[in-house]
Amino acid sequence: MASWGDLADYVRAEYDVIHDEDEELRILFTFGDEDEDDDERTQVVIIVREVLDKMHEWVQIASPCGLAKDVNLREVLEEVGKSTVACGLAIMGEHVVVRHSLPLSHLDIHEFTDPLQLLAGTADTLEEQFWGGDGY
Repeated sequence: MASWGDLADYVRAEYDVIHDEDEELRILFTFGDEDEDDDERTQVVIIVREVLDKMHEWVQIASPCGLAKDVNLREVLEEVGKSTVACGLAIMGEHVVVRHSLPLSHLDIHEFTDPLQLLAGTADTLEEQFWGGDGY
């Protein structure tokens, strides 16, 4: 991968894209056995092109867990500190999100797909543990 266009084309071909706009894609990441609908959980993941210092292309991956007002942020941050290898937690708008960023220059596809899976799984686990549902 060398550019946002290359990455966006890959995402469109490999994932369930639910929103596609200029420099932002939203996918629905599905967990569980696709043949068993009752065990299936999903997670919305937002993939955005960012430009640092007007010259360095990055991709930001983020996934909402729930509303910040509905959770003890200290408890969520402590859990992320104990259980998460990659990704950080942030508040974007009203939502707590799990977020990770990668430089696009010379990006290997596994440097994108592995963190994407980890991030989606982390967001889904936190959402279930702290917000008690599967709203995102």
